[in-house]
Amino acid sequence: MDPLDFLEPEELLRFFHCHKTELSCVERPRTLLNQLRDHNLIPEGRYKKMSHMKSKDNLRNALYDYLDWLEAEQSQHITDFWRCMFKEIILNQYPTLKRLRDSLMDGSFKFYTKLPEKIEETDKGRKKQLSEDEQDEETQVIKKRKSLRSNNVCDDDEEESGPSTQPNGGQKKKSKKIKFSSPLKKGEKGDIWTWPIYKSQLPVTCGEKEGMLNRERLAKGEKCIAVGKRWFTPTQFERFAGMEKYKNWKISIRCNNIPLKVLIKDGHLKAVSYKRGDQTAKKELFPGDFITVSDREDEEDSSPGRSSTNISDDEEEETEETQQPGVSTDATQMVYKVTCGDQNAVLHVKRFASGIRGKSIRTETKWMTPEEFVNSVLGQTESSWRKIIKWDGNPISVLIEKKILRIHSLLCTCRLCRPDKTDLEDQKNDDECCICRKEEDLVLCDDCPRAFHQTCHLPHVEDATLRDDRPWVCTFCVFRTAQRWMFPDKLRREAVMSRQISERMLGCQYLLMFLFSADEEQTFEEDPRLYLADYSTLINTPMWLKRIAEKLEDKLYQNIGEFVADVHLIFTNCALYNQRNAKYLTMGNTLKELFEEELKKVFKIEE
Repeated sequence: MDPLDFLEPEELLRFFHCHKTELSCVERPRTLLNQLRDHNLIPEGRYKKMSHMKSKDNLRNALYDYLDWLEAEQSQHITDFWRCMFKEIILNQYPTLKRLRDSLMDGSFKFYTKLPEKIEETDKGRKKQLSEDEQDEETQVIKKRKSLRSNNVCDDDEEESGPSTQPNGGQKKKSKKIKFSSPLKKGEKGDIWTWPIYKSQLPVTCGEKEGMLNRERLAKGEKCIAVGKRWFTPTQFERFAGMEKYKNWKISIRCNNIPLKVLIKDGHLKAVSYKRGDQTAKKELFPGDFITVSDREDEEDSSPGRSSTNISDDEEEETEETQQPGVSTDATQMVYKVTCGDQNAVLHVKRFASGIRGKSIRTETKWMTPEEFVNSVLGQTESSWRKIIKWDGNPISVLIEKKILRIHSLLCTCRLCRPDKTDLEDQKNDDECCICRKEEDLVLCDDCPRAFHQTCHLPHVEDATLRDDRPWVCTFCVFRTAQRWMFPDKLRREAVMSRQISERMLGCQYLLMFLFSADEEQTFEEDPRLYLADYSTLINTPMWLKRIAEKLEDKLYQNIGEFVADVHLIFTNCALYNQRNAKYLTMGNTLKELFEEELKKVFKIEE
């Protein structure tokens, strides 16, 4: 996170004013001078004079004089100064600069600390003794000196314009006068959200995750929390932190351990009404009045029976940007569909490190690095993976150019570039559950990349299994291995439906997990009565995937026909409720077709 993105020039100048001495005392200042010269931040004459100095003391004094001149005469370029000082290659050579940058990042530099007023020596008595002609002559000399300083910043008129180039025919832009006193008025609290450094953004936390909250974006209802280069809505950030169970971002997201709800209530933050994205989708799926389990302002305010039309303005709900079909270049997107030859795969941004490090490409059966992916398709080692792997018809080098993919340094020591034994094992499997698509406490299949929660997998994974050192294989892998000998002959549909489910339990478990996995938006997972007010008036027998999983686990089905009937009931209800909603009617029909096709394959039903 770049501290310069949320600091005002006045704040950076104040920070500069307090650290000129430290900057002038750095070891090996010549590299630092070269960096300043490259950015047109030091006059060429002054640079040549300082670069030829052999005495360290003289060079330090000259460097301090330059910094003093920069503050007095070129303060409008203070952001450019710090930006070139905080380049990674410069930080690696100067621990002092790294420490200064860290003090901006962690807030250890206190902008509100009061400094003594700057004392200026006056020449009023002397000027009174001068004649008018002498005063005019002195004024002309001063003006001439200032003009020379301005013109010396960039001597070559044909040189590329830089931050030191003066606008308006060489006239120097007047620098803003800075008062080095406390920004807090008498009686004000020194809370972090009142600091000038956090005028536009605030550091926030949610669980173990940290980010920066953009005040203006929050007030507009946009994605307002930045984590690195990714932007989140409050809901998405809460989910990213694994705190979605709270369903109330105003309490779970905090600044300096104070819930955002308090800051909004006290007027420190402004927030418009957010609409929860997944609730909007379900409203479209099932038209008519609907009930929402809203983000609660307080525990006692929670009422699962409230209609969304009765939600007041101060019960602001969150919004999530609906993903459109296909792939966008939004930097917040975490996965991209890619191809190599005729092989399809998915590229996961958070796993990407380089061509040979970080297993970031997921095929149906395996996680691979980009070079491994190319090798598996072309049968040869190919280093030009940037051109060969395609995304949206273009080489994935476009994602690197857009800085969506960032190639790690050869010296990087992160767990992707320098993985230990555990990290290497973790890279073989998915980071989220194949069924509910949530993370944490996953059981990893030893034969495929899938991962599951204990109760999401069918059958449920027992604790004793976790303590067993032997390999564990998921139902997907078990079924595909056993399918060859389980159903040797084709059967008529009536014969299959009448079979005892106990004899075909593995096939039914596989089919239901297949449905969970195919329902990418988790539209049919939950009981629709939880969010639809009129659902029961139109649908007599509600059914949903989790309910079928419970019945399957509790052995409540007698034969395969009963199980299949409940699955079909989900799609029948969807078609009845969505007669005027073509989008979600199509969604239900598509999933039904997938189920029917897989059902025939599983039980070898005759056409």
